[in-house]
Amino acid sequence: MGKKRKWMLIVASLLLISCVVPLHNVDAADEEKKEGLLLTKKELGLKKLDTSQPAARFMYNSGFKFEYPDAVRGIYVTGPSAGGKKMSELTKLVENSDLNAMVIDIKEDHGNITFQPEKGSPYADIAEPFIDDPKKMLKTLEEKGIYPIARVVVFKDSMLAKQRPDLSYTKNGKVWVNGRGEAFVNPFLKEVWEYNLDIAKRAAELGFQEIQFDYVRFPEGFGNRDSVLEYDQGEYADLEMEEVQKRVKAVTDFVAFANKELSRYDVDVSVDIFGYSATIPEAPNIGQNFSKISENVDVISSMIYPSHWGPYFGITKPDTEPYRIIDEYAKVENEVLSKLENKPTSRPWLQDFEAPWLYSGSTKQYGKSEVEAQIKALEENGIHEYLLWNATNNYTSNVDYTPMN
Repeated sequence: MGKKRKWMLIVASLLLISCVVPLHNVDAADEEKKEGLLLTKKELGLKKLDTSQPAARFMYNSGFKFEYPDAVRGIYVTGPSAGGKKMSELTKLVENSDLNAMVIDIKEDHGNITFQPEKGSPYADIAEPFIDDPKKMLKTLEEKGIYPIARVVVFKDSMLAKQRPDLSYTKNGKVWVNGRGEAFVNPFLKEVWEYNLDIAKRAAELGFQEIQFDYVRFPEGFGNRDSVLEYDQGEYADLEMEEVQKRVKAVTDFVAFANKELSRYDVDVSVDIFGYSATIPEAPNIGQNFSKISENVDVISSMIYPSHWGPYFGITKPDTEPYRIIDEYAKVENEVLSKLENKPTSRPWLQDFEAPWLYSGSTKQYGKSEVEAQIKALEENGIHEYLLWNATNNYTSNVDYTPMN
């Protein structure tokens, strides 16, 4: 159960108690007052503070009122889409269907933030302010009942790697990049954690109801190249454990740190994770352990696009069998999550795009039936939340987003 639904239960309980016992209300009216309590009275003189009862817990209030949907059914929205003409089209798609949420880029894949920060901000140099007025955007979403989720890409960050090579990986004195020319920053370093959490907190202060962390991992294939790269292991250098376990611990520790740091913002915390991570004890190269990450988040979002599986679950070409691959995955995930004491909400990423790179001839087309097949497979396995990915935000029309109803 997510923080917001837990918080709703707490509020309901407090309302019942308030019939008998008066409560003190604590709110953050603005950023200047957010570090202290709002005083309702001013008394002269001094008196001894009664510390016999615990102090009220500070909770940041952005001023927006969003309700958590019956089940989140969302789409991915890039910064340019969110700040451009495309947003009107996407808003209508959600408003006129059973969709109810948007995952909006706040820190995108290159490391840029997608809005203009305040004057003098340390993030001014990495701003690509596609969203000129995020508060206005969120107000529109609030009015239309669309649940806003901020996507923050963490350890894939070419901008930070270029500015601070010491926070990245180097080879022969230059920042290492993968085959796509992308640079990563180092999950072992807490300075990198804090850098990303500061951006996440700003998204929460704007009014986003959930922070979704993506690329919470080491680069793909890192275990095969870590010996030829130069990088700092920080506090993990002296730990007496295998390198694989160091990577797993660093990634897991970051997620736990993020959850703790965001606890006073009344936002849910979610993490995107490779789908295959749920089918193995842990992904050794990239440091992802599905169970350990899941224990530290409100929502786990496995990326289970049919096109991203090789032959798996006995299915030779998963991209051509969207229902079957999602059905097989869901069974495995349910089993893994059932063993956790604190089970997060499952909200997988589904495919609404074609994968021509898989075919030498005609490409399997993804339309209404393929999208609905994936949703149905989740529903039949008791997974009611999902997100749709299309990198260009061109989503299939006339889809029944609740095909089991």
